[in-house]
Amino acid sequence: MSKPAIILVTGAAGFIGFHLSIRLSQLGYTVVGLDSLNDYYDLTLKKSRLSLLVKHPNFTFLEANLADKSAIDSCFHQNKFDYVVNLAAQAGVRYSLQNPYAYLDSNLTGFLNILEACRHNPVKHLIYASSSSVYGANRKMPFSVHDNVDHPLALYAASKKSNELMAHAYSNLFKIPTTGLRFFTVYGPWGRPDMALFLFTKAILEGKSIDVFNFGKMRRDFTFVDDIVEGIVRLIPKAPVGNPNWSGENPDPATSFAPYKIYNIGNNQPVELLYFIEVLEKKLGRKATKNLLPLQDGDVPETYADVDDLMRDVGFKPSTSIEEGIEKFVTWYKDYYQIK
Repeated sequence: MSKPAIILVTGAAGFIGFHLSIRLSQLGYTVVGLDSLNDYYDLTLKKSRLSLLVKHPNFTFLEANLADKSAIDSCFHQNKFDYVVNLAAQAGVRYSLQNPYAYLDSNLTGFLNILEACRHNPVKHLIYASSSSVYGANRKMPFSVHDNVDHPLALYAASKKSNELMAHAYSNLFKIPTTGLRFFTVYGPWGRPDMALFLFTKAILEGKSIDVFNFGKMRRDFTFVDDIVEGIVRLIPKAPVGNPNWSGENPDPATSFAPYKIYNIGNNQPVELLYFIEVLEKKLGRKATKNLLPLQDGDVPETYADVDDLMRDVGFKPSTSIEEGIEKFVTWYKDYYQIK
């Protein structure tokens, strides 16, 4: 029998990294999960996720910071990874307005360390998290990977676009197959406490008001975490090869002459924020008190993913309804925080 493939998942104690690591472990991969366990949000939640992960015999945890080059080099040298999924990042559009330097350390220096490690310890495929925020000022809907994205509205978005450009350079120079995934508003059990669903649920259950931006006139392509994980799992063995039809005279941003690819992973059906809140109210059996506020700096009023490429290449597109997804989150939240 051939040995199971070894996969590095960075950000393994994070929201998506946790779900992906569990799924890969269940599928029989040997998984090394790396996380810095920083305190951007409640460490208790990260440690609770980790306590479930370490129960899997083929999962190993390594506490390290992506910006620590020697730790990353040592990790690659010791493990000889077949695949790398880089999900560790400083997240959050709003936080990037308050703490911009955190984004450079994690999203640029950290990603460069991963690219360099893949250069010196060749891997079959590097998959990394980009973000729907790269679409910035684009207004053509749905957002397509084949459109240019050159007008970010926040440093977070600029750092993610930079990752895509850095990956292309390494795919070109060192033939590292890279795939960037633009995630669209991911939600679900074990989610991040700084995200809307978590904030809204907590406030409603505590009888506090919720902040609703752009006076509720926002649409988001909310994507359930299991759908994100399914997309990643299907893409891992599908390393990109150069597109023979790529032309420098009419350059397609989503592909390249180099082994490089970009995909959207979104639900392909935007939901009005006020409807999202309405569904949550029904699942909680309580009404929300809303503070209607203007659009925040760096935020966009609507996101909507074109997922045709994903569907064509791996035969899958996210499809979990907002009703089903919110119900699963509320069930988890009440269980985790022991709310009757």
